[in-house]
Amino acid sequence: MDRTQKEKAIAALARRVQDAALVVVTRHNGLTVAEVTDLRRKMRAAGAGFNVTKNRLARIALKDTSFESLGGLFKGPTAIAYSRDPVSAAKVATEYAKANDKLTILGAGLGTLVLDPDGVQALAKLPSLDELRAGLLGMIKTPATRIAGVLQAPGGQIARVLSAYATKDEATGEAA
Repeated sequence: MDRTQKEKAIAALARRVQDAALVVVTRHNGLTVAEVTDLRRKMRAAGAGFNVTKNRLARIALKDTSFESLGGLFKGPTAIAYSRDPVSAAKVATEYAKANDKLTILGAGLGTLVLDPDGVQALAKLPSLDELRAGLLGMIKTPATRIAGVLQAPGGQIARVLSAYATKDEATGEAA
């Protein structure tokens, strides 16, 4: 990798990290290309990203960002997962690490807060933004459908009463 390629890689990684709310640092001892591809696909599906990084370049890319304090975690074969959603990258990385012992979570940065592996696992147990939005929408939608049902009920009752009187009048008018 020559100097210009390194500069481009640093700039690209810095852009991704600046837009992220969460950066998870992982160690990937012995992951195959197929396993890394599978992990990337799962990250993308969750709205996150995953990059295998060179430690020195990652430290440079994180410099002057809120994640600069993660620099000490970059030792050995490392990769980062990042997402705008403060939960999705942690959730996917934790689930993948449980299923595959070749991936280890070293820590994470949530804004200026540095999380240890236990903190990342606790964060992964929280619902994602999409899950929270769906729950909130369900809570808002349920009362609205109940209100609509209540408002429609008196009109339906009046219509049934009028129908009953009309039927009764027709029956008594035919008998006379």
